[in-house]
Amino acid sequence: MDRSAMPQRRRIRRPVASLVALAAVALLAGCGLSIPADPDGTLDAVTGGVLRVGTSPDGELVEVSQGDPTGTIVDLVDRFADSIDADTEWTVASEETLVTELEAGDLDLIAGGITPDTPWIDKAGVTRGYRGIEGSDGRELVMLVPLGENAFLSTLETFLDEEVGG
Repeated sequence: MDRSAMPQRRRIRRPVASLVALAAVALLAGCGLSIPADPDGTLDAVTGGVLRVGTSPDGELVEVSQGDPTGTIVDLVDRFADSIDADTEWTVASEETLVTELEAGDLDLIAGGITPDTPWIDKAGVTRGYRGIEGSDGRELVMLVPLGENAFLSTLETFLDEEVGG
C-alpha cells in the first residue's frame, strides 16, 4: 500500500464531507425545517397567545395569598411573556402535579424555586441554571418546559441570559 497517497485521500474526503453536510442543511432548509424545533409547536402557540405557567410557593420568589401569585419569578416570567406578546395564565400546585400537567400538555412552563438537582429531568426540558434571580438566596434556579420543545426552550434561555445573566 502506498502510504504517500493516504494524506491525499484525507484532503479529498474533508471537502466531500463538507459538501455533503452543506447539501443536507440546504435540503432541510428547503423543506421548511428549522433548528431548534418544537415538535408540538409550543413557541408558535404561546407567541401572541397565552403562556400557561405552573408554580409553587417559595419565599419571595413566589408568594401566593389571594388571586394570582406574586414574586420575583412571577415578575420575570411575566416579562418573558411580554417579550413574546403573550398573556400569562398561572396555576399554583405541587411540583409533582405541575409536572404531570406539563407532560399532559396542559402547561407550557414551570417556574419557581426549582434547582438543577430537580428529579423531573426525565419528564421535562430543563433550562440552564441561573444564579442571578433576585430572591433565590444564592441558589441556582432552572425552569421546566415540555420535553423536546427546543425552540421554546432556546427562546426562554435567550431571554433569561439577557435578564439575569447566564
